[in-house]
Amino acid sequence: MRINTGKGTIALWSLVAIWSVSAVTSLPGLAISPILGELNTIFPKASDLEIQMLTSLPSLLIVPFVLLAGRLSAGRNTLPLLYAGLAIFFLSGVACLLARSMTWLIVISCVLGIGAGMVVPLSTGLVVNYFTGNARVRQLGYSSAINNLTLVAATALTGYVADVNWHLSFLVYLLPGVSLLLAWQLRNNPPAPEPKESDQFRQSTINYRRLAVLTVFYFLITYAVLVVTFDLSFLVEQYKIRDTFSGVAISVFFLAIMLPGFFLRHVMRALRSYTNVVAMALVAIGLGCVGVARHPALLVVGVILVGLGYGVMQPLIYDKAAIVAPPHLATQALSVVMTANYLAIILCPFMLDGVRRLFHAHSAPFPFLFNAVIAAIGVVVLFGARNDMVLGLDDSYYAEEEK
Repeated sequence: MRINTGKGTIALWSLVAIWSVSAVTSLPGLAISPILGELNTIFPKASDLEIQMLTSLPSLLIVPFVLLAGRLSAGRNTLPLLYAGLAIFFLSGVACLLARSMTWLIVISCVLGIGAGMVVPLSTGLVVNYFTGNARVRQLGYSSAINNLTLVAATALTGYVADVNWHLSFLVYLLPGVSLLLAWQLRNNPPAPEPKESDQFRQSTINYRRLAVLTVFYFLITYAVLVVTFDLSFLVEQYKIRDTFSGVAISVFFLAIMLPGFFLRHVMRALRSYTNVVAMALVAIGLGCVGVARHPALLVVGVILVGLGYGVMQPLIYDKAAIVAPPHLATQALSVVMTANYLAIILCPFMLDGVRRLFHAHSAPFPFLFNAVIAAIGVVVLFGARNDMVLGLDDSYYAEEEK
């Protein structure tokens, strides 16, 4: 079976290899989450600083290595770099299974962050290199969906096996080994050259102004929706809803992010220049719903709306990041945009705390309502820029959709 790429075809197994790399980029940190509350018991001599280092250092290391991998990819065959990143990721996972001390776990997790940082931009770069035009938008949607589906499935798996033995939660870090075996086959199936009529050839180098706007936009929408993962448990506790509800709702949130990826072309065809406007409106309404609702069903509706809106905008941002650069610099441009996601994850707790202090508001619903206002302002901005190439959808997307 052959898959249309917009510039030819590739074998189905090649597409599966690309999807498998997209799947593993959501894994860093997952193994630690289910055992966070038990680390003091597992390692009685561990200090609070060591526990903080274990949770924060790997994420901090991902950011510079995302940028480094993007820089090293410029004008080069990215597959050797991808193999190296996947190998480091996989071997670190094996080492985590064998770790017996907090110090070694911190060191190994940092190395894992380096490997993951190398893989993150190259995973999306593979989609950009192998696909173009409408086919690329479709595959970026699928890639985002697979990433979030893996996140939900792996979270459930790690939570289950961690109850058996805390070491087993690190089994999830062995998945990059499967991706490495599959991606190795791509060395004999290079991507076809980008067609000369491609939008990417409008650029002789990276358009840094447009790239900066995309990066800031991605950071802000990611910050806005992350309040669901960081603060929903506090809201549930205040409303005296059962403790397991927040975990279920967060899983539903990631599933909602996944869903639009499978139907992105149809969404674009229906909404055209209003695609981002409607998506941001869903985020604003969803956050507002979570902020004012007290019934579990309405909270679930709210997080679904937030997830759906974000799930539409994320793959489109990646596609536009590729378009603002010529083909040989597309992965480098993607690496810059993708750092916004990780910076938002790192900074979100501090930003939410700063907002609370600034407004002297410490109620659980406040962060959701505050971010809903930010998203509502975003709706107005995006409405004004709905025909802009960066923040909206211009005629090139319509032309592609109508072919």
